Amino acid sequence: MLGLRIGVGALAVVLLTMGCAGEHVPEAAEPIVESSTTEASPTVSTATPSARTKLGDAPSRSAVPSSSPSVPPASKPTAAESSPAAAKPTPETQAPPPPPEPGPTGCPPRHEGTPASRTQMRSALANAAAKTYWPTSAPDIRIPSALVKATAWQESGWQSTIVACDGGIGLMQVMPATADWMNQRFGQNYDVRDYRDNAYLGANYLAWLTKYIGDLYFDGDYRLDATLCSAELDSCLLNAVIASYNYGHAAVASGESPITIPNPRYVGNVRALMTECVCLAY
Repeated sequence: MLGLRIGVGALAVVLLTMGCAGEHVPEAAEPIVESSTTEASPTVSTATPSARTKLGDAPSRSAVPSSSPSVPPASKPTAAESSPAAAKPTPETQAPPPPPEPGPTGCPPRHEGTPASRTQMRSALANAAAKTYWPTSAPDIRIPSALVKATAWQESGWQSTIVACDGGIGLMQVMPATADWMNQRFGQNYDVRDYRDNAYLGANYLAWLTKYIGDLYFDGDYRLDATLCSAELDSCLLNAVIASYNYGHAAVASGESPITIPNPRYVGNVRALMTECVCLAY
């Protein structure tokens, strides 16, 4: 999603079986600062296109969340316990639009434009992961390259020209409304139909989710580290960010109740792809 969607995962799941296992007054709108390794310029989407749903890699909107007991948010220190020097991070209250409803059943995705080569897509995704998205308030946020590549594979099977029936576009299946919001929020002008910009938009959304959920539930600890995850899906920031990319942040981390993972299969797929995907060798 980026206010995203449930992507074009049917294709990703097919490919998976073949070789991969498948709101705010913001802090001053900070422009995204690219790292020295980025190329010039750049769903996510969380709604599910029919092409994905028919293979069942993502739940319907009526899906019941995982039965695993939820882990309550970490307790917040009282004013007496807080150190004057340890200022709390300012949470994001300006949020992207909600994901759309899934596309029509049986509607196949279409392709528009000229496809990028595997090498071009690999470079775009790696560059997007290398950027610093919150240079002032959270410069330590880093989006793992394996997470960006695995999300792109799950969402589109690394197809730069694919357009889902619900509107998700390109490598990261970014929704047009989400792209517009991201451009406005961060003062950019990324083109969702350009594969490089699409990769940046998707990774930027992952970074936004990392800050949003990290501030609300993890006291500003932004580590997307699988070793911090227990058997409970709601135990770590990494799982919450993956779930939100697919299902929308509001369904996962409202800030008013414990983290909920409504799409455990999707989270499991992406987690597996982060270590097993054939795309990691591209």
